[in-house]
Amino acid sequence: MDESGTQAKKHARSDAQSQFSRYAQPLVSEALARVAALDAEPETLHALRVALRRLRTLLWAWRPLLGRARVEPQRAFFKRAASAAGEARDWDIALSLLGADGALATGPLASARRAAGEHAQQTLRAADLKHALRDMLHELNRALNTSPRRTPLKRLARERVRVAHRSLARRMRRARRAKRRDYAAWHEVRKGAKRLRYLLEFFGSVLPRRESRRVKSLKKLQDRFGKLNDAVASERLIAQHREIFPDTAQADAALSTLRRERKRRRRKAAKLLD
Repeated sequence: MDESGTQAKKHARSDAQSQFSRYAQPLVSEALARVAALDAEPETLHALRVALRRLRTLLWAWRPLLGRARVEPQRAFFKRAASAAGEARDWDIALSLLGADGALATGPLASARRAAGEHAQQTLRAADLKHALRDMLHELNRALNTSPRRTPLKRLARERVRVAHRSLARRMRRARRAKRRDYAAWHEVRKGAKRLRYLLEFFGSVLPRRESRRVKSLKKLQDRFGKLNDAVASERLIAQHREIFPDTAQADAALSTLRRERKRRRRKAAKLLD
């Protein structure tokens, strides 16, 4: 092959439209493997949840080329599936934060956790993720491969990272101004950090090397705000299900424990907003 042919082939491989499948196929395969091994265990469900989150981020990255109308219904579907997968893990985290043992760990609270896992399993099976994932990949590949536009992958990667970085900065500013009980603003910081981190991991080979240095700080941000979110979600969950405790005193004691943990984690997370 002459030099012009080699360059043409290299150019064809470097456009974002033709590269989508290379990024999407491993994520779809991971999600399919999780679906195939699906059971009611919280960690199994959490692994599926992470796979779907990463896939949603990839769809967001390619949204300028695919169009919002084609991408957002897919992302919304995977978000609902991920939320269903998270219900059981919420109970697992609450048990962990409460240091549950003895009668509490084997009684109503553990029963609620098992029931949530079984419900999540049923919901996910009914969603038919196996066919939804394969149909999504086929549909989006077809749309991209028949597009008359060709966009360099490097340009798409840099632009989407830039957008995600600006979005995270805005979310952090809102969190600094948020009222003490406005945890929604803090949760948005976590989601923004997660999106940017995933993008940097996806596109590391086509981004400037300095971008990869952000991953460590993003993991720290995601970890601290994730732990805060765990405490907030656990407190809310237990407050909604006080009936699982033998009496009011035990319910109040559990909520008090979670309240103290939530405040401690908030202080730690706040240090990263300075």
